Amino acid sequence: MHAAAPALAPAPSERPSIEIRPASGWAGLNLREIWRSRELLYFLVLRELKIRYKQAVIGVGWAIVQPLLAALIFTVIFGLFAKMPTGGIPYPLFAYAAILPWTFFAEAVRRSSVGLVSDADLIRKVYFPRLIVPLAMVTAPLADFAAGLIVLLGMFLWYGISPTPYIMLLPLFLGVAYALALAIGLWLGPLSVRYRDVMHTLPFLIQVWLYASPVAYPSSIVPERWRLLYSLNPMVGVVEGFRWALLGTPHPDFRAMAISVVVIAVALALGLAYFRKMERSFADII
Repeated sequence: MHAAAPALAPAPSERPSIEIRPASGWAGLNLREIWRSRELLYFLVLRELKIRYKQAVIGVGWAIVQPLLAALIFTVIFGLFAKMPTGGIPYPLFAYAAILPWTFFAEAVRRSSVGLVSDADLIRKVYFPRLIVPLAMVTAPLADFAAGLIVLLGMFLWYGISPTPYIMLLPLFLGVAYALALAIGLWLGPLSVRYRDVMHTLPFLIQVWLYASPVAYPSSIVPERWRLLYSLNPMVGVVEGFRWALLGTPHPDFRAMAISVVVIAVALALGLAYFRKMERSFADII
């Protein structure tokens, strides 16, 4: 009897292969794929926190020290020297209640705008939904926000002041800041891949935006005829919303805030489309 001849291996051209191509249009926004990559999102957020604090002398304490130092500087300059009106609220508490959401927003914008460049090696070597990167960069500063919120509650105890019942609305205002930071990151992230000037210009723009928002001062000092235009700055509603929910100051202009939310939603939708279009060339350019 003759032994059966071994099966021949398929020719290289016959072997099955998988080719990954970026999709175009809204079909490319595969939310199911992003959901399957949620574990990667978790580890990217964890990595960001480790990079930021692992080799720091006081570690996560920087999440508390930085806003406290900013509040101290504002207290000296705007509270003691400029005598900003606060409606009878101690100025350190008045300032810190605004610095807390602003610090989250500024850090989320900074990280999401340069995250693609920072993760260049990962993007060149591994396939994963690129949208995970800005999502992780915007989510990571929430840990700093949580630490700062504990300090804020301690300040309430120190001054013997109780938060208002509207404190339950804080997640709403924080969500607006989160969506705004993500929308900006979706636009500036791809731009920073092509033009590294973004990384140099961004700190200056954030600093200008800080003083264009009522962080160190109340919005009541803005002349009435400019108040509506001023309130179209989305961070005005976020900052005023935090103070209103925590300290009982006048509530934000909800008309202007509604307009801002619509603008953020449009910017977020267009930013997603722009990000999906530009991500095809990330690995080649970065």
